[in-house]
Amino acid sequence: MKLLVLLTCLLAACLAEKPHPCASPPLLSGALTVSTQNEKLWTYAKYLYDALGHRVRLLELGAYQNKSFTYDALLLYREAAMYEIHAHNRTCQKKPLKVEFHPMAVPKDASLLGQAVLGSSSGPGQGLLVNSWTGDLPDKSGKYMTTVTEFGCIPVSTAYHTKEFGWVVTSFFNNVIGIEDPDLLNPPSFCSDAEIKEGEPADFLSLFMNNN
Repeated sequence: MKLLVLLTCLLAACLAEKPHPCASPPLLSGALTVSTQNEKLWTYAKYLYDALGHRVRLLELGAYQNKSFTYDALLLYREAAMYEIHAHNRTCQKKPLKVEFHPMAVPKDASLLGQAVLGSSSGPGQGLLVNSWTGDLPDKSGKYMTTVTEFGCIPVSTAYHTKEFGWVVTSFFNNVIGIEDPDLLNPPSFCSDAEIKEGEPADFLSLFMNNN
């Protein structure tokens, strides 16, 4: 009983303290889903995130316009290059990457929507305290909403609006601080001779629309 009272008091103290914008840990791994309001896209991906080296790797399984696909992409923002990796035949394609690296963080100018408990606050281990924020996209093309954990600033979900797809929602789960195999954030040896392939530069959302 005393433990429950103590936990309740701690939770009340956390709820009373106003949250502040934060940055997620610089090294993260886990899984995510991306879905669109118009239901054209749904994908599941394992991800590796390196804010120190500005590197991201996505290993996807999804559907776009009713066609299923698998995809393995390594994004090297400092090189402005993306590798499409085909491990089954040890080949890869190198493409230009046109977007800037955006760290997983709540921007300093974001506005707090509110704080909530996912699950239940009735007992220890039954709920997760999160903060939801909103603001303008960097290019002022619309609004975004992002939710992170109160402790650790671990991403939970992000949503933003596009003209083509409506709301695009990314949900994060099974997040782990750190990267078990850092070599996965370097191009495989069989990609060493890959040259930049001319064509439309890749952006983040286009990575989930590969329907080969």
